Amino acid sequence: MLGTIVNVIAILTGSLLGIIIKKGIKEEYKSTVMDGIGLAVVIIGIMGAIETNNIMLVIGSIVIGSLIGEAVDIENKLDKLGNSLQNKFSKDNSNFSKGFVTASLVFCVGAMAIVGSLEAGIQGNYETLFAKSILDGISSLIFSSTLGIGVAFSALPVLIYQGGITLLANSVKGLLTAEVINEMSAVGSILIMAIGINILDLKKIKVGNMLPSIFIPILYYVVLNLVKAI
Repeated sequence: MLGTIVNVIAILTGSLLGIIIKKGIKEEYKSTVMDGIGLAVVIIGIMGAIETNNIMLVIGSIVIGSLIGEAVDIENKLDKLGNSLQNKFSKDNSNFSKGFVTASLVFCVGAMAIVGSLEAGIQGNYETLFAKSILDGISSLIFSSTLGIGVAFSALPVLIYQGGITLLANSVKGLLTAEVINEMSAVGSILIMAIGINILDLKKIKVGNMLPSIFIPILYYVVLNLVKAI
């Protein structure tokens, strides 16, 4: 859990620094900065998505995962959690929920979150999560300087998500081949691209409802191996 704890501290530290400098940034500057962040996030997503070796699996994962997410209504639950936290901690911040949801998704769905947590749980190797901590710290500073304190609360989903993967890693390490992890990362990268589109306000994509898509490649390869064994 050390890597995840460091990651959480980095997000909190970056968020607090961003809130401190927020007052010195003019509104028109904030808008331009957010557009720049959105474009960068889209490019990061594209770069990761093209690493797939099985595009049909990626498409199928997005479709099946989205259906599951819609049934569970993950996006709405995230929004409600964000609004609940806003009512308790920042009633005058209209961007609280947006900052919380956006940052939570950005920090959780990327390849480094998955691979780093697995490495930490299976090998005790924290290098990937330490590197992610630096990136998330910088990102949280930028996000919070425009979206406010809601970004800081994204540390909670990161703790639960990455910590959960780390703790469960040994139990599922036999399923997590390099091929599986690569396709999981590719699906996650598409979700990152969708987050960028949301930041740019081009279209409202319910990325939260697509989160189960990341884990569909595991199920695919489990079924594939069972079929081969018969």
